[in-house]
Amino acid sequence: MDMKRIVVCGVLLAGWPMAVLAGETPDAILPAAITFATSTGYWEDDGSAPAVQHAPTTATQPATTTGVQQKARHGYYKLFAVRQPDRTAKIYLQQIAQSDDGPSIVSTVELQELNDLKPYVTDIRPENSAGMLKEPGLFAMVYLKTDPDADADSWTVIIDEFGEVTVAKSSH
Repeated sequence: MDMKRIVVCGVLLAGWPMAVLAGETPDAILPAAITFATSTGYWEDDGSAPAVQHAPTTATQPATTTGVQQKARHGYYKLFAVRQPDRTAKIYLQQIAQSDDGPSIVSTVELQELNDLKPYVTDIRPENSAGMLKEPGLFAMVYLKTDPDADADSWTVIIDEFGEVTVAKSSH
């Protein structure tokens, strides 16, 4: 009798993960390839400032002025890693506008300095997890390896109050 219970429990436990996977929808809220993400910092402008741009080759949608009074905007930043088929990651920075209609993406830029390293991202963290910062900008740490068997290095991603993006290896 005990052996029968063990077999039944084993079958139920083995089938449980499959039932969970079968319940996933193809339009999941967060794609599985996004391995690390943080939303942090804040920005605000009068509606006429261009979207965050990081490199001259980055294609972003700057705000246009067509003689119409632009509405003031504000929002936050999102920094995230997307896993690639070769297990490395690409790292992106988004500028998110917050409005009464909910959040919307203002710009998405690839952080080329980090992506050129073909990184294995191990973590992304904001400077402060206590809530909204008192100063505009962003400060976040990206932990990555350039060899999957090596120790992780830390890199900082900083956006100053003028929207200038700086990526540098941490010096600590």
